[in-house]
Order: sequence, then C-alpha cells, then structure tokens
Amino acid sequence: MASQYFSTAMRQYQNFGAATAASEADPHKLIDMLLGGVVDRLASARGAILRAERPAKLAAISSAVAIIEHLRLRLDMNAGGEIARNLSALYDYSVKRLLKANADDDPVIVEEVSALMRELKAGWEAMNQAPVARH
Repeated sequence: MASQYFSTAMRQYQNFGAATAASEADPHKLIDMLLGGVVDRLASARGAILRAERPAKLAAISSAVAIIEHLRLRLDMNAGGEIARNLSALYDYSVKRLLKANADDDPVIVEEVSALMRELKAGWEAMNQAPVARH
C-alpha cells in the first residue's frame, strides 16, 4: 500500500516538474523536450512489448503518437517550406508505423521510429547549438 502512495506521489512530482519545465522553456527547448518525450515513451513501449504488457504498451504508444501529432500540428507550413513538409511526412510515417507496431506487437518497428526520433532530436539540438550568423 505504501508503495502505491509512493508511486502516485512520484508521478505527480514528475508531472509537476515536466509541466513547470515546459512552461518555462523557450520554443526550441520545448520541441527538444517533446522529442525526448517521444523517445522515452518509445523505450517504454518497446519494453512493454517484450514483457507482453499490453496495457503499458498501448499507453506508451498512444502517448508517443499524441506527442508526434502535436509536433506535426504545430508545423508552420508557410514559413517552414520544404523542411516543414518533410517533417510532416516524417511525423505521418512515424505515426503509421507506430500503429502497425501496436497492432502487431512489434518492437522492431518501435525501435525504427525511435531511431528516427533520436536522429531528429540530435539534429534539432545541433541546430540550436550552432552559432547565429550576424550581419
């Protein structure tokens, strides 16, 4: 019983910490946090598939899909041009693959999407660390 209270308290603390960090983050940091959230949830989903924990798998994949859809819906297709179109296609592909992974209990597909998201996150981080050209 005590462990249940501890788990609940830890979840509330983590949720509060994440909400606080998100509210204080600049837009670039927020996208980085969202991509990290997708990677984390996909790791959880993969583990749940391997342990045959269907409810945990469904929750993790659903959460990852929701974050990816949030990222896709926030793309500025006019200002982003080809980059935004490519990201939209990548997000769409990732969601379709995750739906298949969920239906087939396939950890390989989950890892495929996770690798894509890790690569995207690394690129995003590198872009934000690049010096800004001044004219």
